Amino acid sequence: MKRIILVTVCFFSMVCVPIAGAKDLEVVGKKLISSKPPFAMLLPSQFQMIYSSASENPQENSITRVYLYGKEKNKQAEEMFIVQIADKTNPQATPIVAPPLKAYAEKRMYRKDRVKVGELTIDNMVQSIIWNPEAPSLQPVLKIGIAVPSHLALQGQLLFIYLGEHAVLIKYSRDVHSFGWKVSEEKKDWENRLISGNEKKAYEVFQKAFFEMMNSIRVKNP
Repeated sequence: MKRIILVTVCFFSMVCVPIAGAKDLEVVGKKLISSKPPFAMLLPSQFQMIYSSASENPQENSITRVYLYGKEKNKQAEEMFIVQIADKTNPQATPIVAPPLKAYAEKRMYRKDRVKVGELTIDNMVQSIIWNPEAPSLQPVLKIGIAVPSHLALQGQLLFIYLGEHAVLIKYSRDVHSFGWKVSEEKKDWENRLISGNEKKAYEVFQKAFFEMMNSIRVKNP
């Protein structure tokens, strides 16, 4: 059985093209609505669309769509939201599967779990990361005049498979300085065994918002 690899940077390779007027997925206010696969969810903030693209994966019998959204303050990114959806293109192919979620640094992973939300089984993870303004995946943010600070950020990921036809990966991240408290930029202060004070307070607020988003997912059966 082949795996569908959902990788953020892939949609900026030469084989990818922007999705013109895509309606398979849209954000209205604080609600995300997807028609393929058919699901909806509530978002923690109002985001603006920054970029969308699609790439064909002939060897995997799939197409991967990627949607990048952001929220800024004073022309600086505060939150980012990425949706990646792999669609099976060959009805005769084996069901779509995806690799498990993996932390960038085990010391800064706070949660990794699998939960049941309605009819879906959702893998999820919360960790701290460092935004890299040089990353290819963030260049569309810079191109529209929004700076990406090289700050620590909290990130939640969730992954689910829909009827073996679609794999959905969502990544939501927020700058640790956007919570309104003075927090450390030292990596060690964000390690899962050491986190305390304002760092832990920011994490708890972020985790609550991430859980609310995940638990709001509702699938519309075909």
